[in-house]
Amino acid sequence: MTTPLIETREMGKTFGSVIALSGINMSVAAGQVLCLLGDNGAGKSTLIKTLAGVHRPSEGEMLVEGRPVAFDSPRDALDAGIATVFQDLAMVSLMSVTRNFFMGREPTRGKGVLARFDAGFADRVAREEMAKIGIDVRDPSQAVGTLSGGERQCVAIARAVYFGAKVLILDEPTSALGVSQASMVLRYIAQARSRGLGVIFITHNVHHAYPVGDTFTLLNRGRSLGNFMKAEVSREEVLEMMAGGKELEDLDAELAEFDRADAG
Repeated sequence: MTTPLIETREMGKTFGSVIALSGINMSVAAGQVLCLLGDNGAGKSTLIKTLAGVHRPSEGEMLVEGRPVAFDSPRDALDAGIATVFQDLAMVSLMSVTRNFFMGREPTRGKGVLARFDAGFADRVAREEMAKIGIDVRDPSQAVGTLSGGERQCVAIARAVYFGAKVLILDEPTSALGVSQASMVLRYIAQARSRGLGVIFITHNVHHAYPVGDTFTLLNRGRSLGNFMKAEVSREEVLEMMAGGKELEDLDAELAEFDRADAG
């Protein structure tokens, strides 16, 4: 059996008396896309930040390639090969595509006080890495803010892959995108999987998750509703679980009571 790139066992997180996560079991292997699904308030953000090293778990454990880990910071997670692309993308709109691609890791020429940013190498790499995913950046010195939302998402993902990520955690990457831009991001998720990365795709949109997902973990109020292989669950079943089938049935019954009362 293949050792997962990242795995959680009965992981929980509390903030004082508030239970944000409880008993989370999930794993993602190389060449696999795990879709983490849940409505607003389900605990997705807390789980992302715990995996990314922002929070430490209050209980349970997290393993990376079979070894228990305890991250003290996002840098620890990055050093372990776990890269998180948050919704805000951590980009500076007025800076160039190249500068955003290499932000904090700028290649230099020369040594010591003579060291300077190697713009030629950086532009070439940024252009080549974007071309690998089908995006033609003719002028990598253009401001990243001039790119579409989908293209900016792909810059952030390509940057993480280039710098050696083994696991990509993507926080709602398609939530604010139109159909064509969302399709661009979903294609790149599929490419990342084919290159042997593990991908954790966080979303509340089943229609985006189902085409690229291999496994699905559903969250509701900080607890897992279960882990499912794609062969085990249909798109409609995932939708129903996310929507809360029992809650909707109760609501239908309640509204029917109101209708009967109004009719009376």
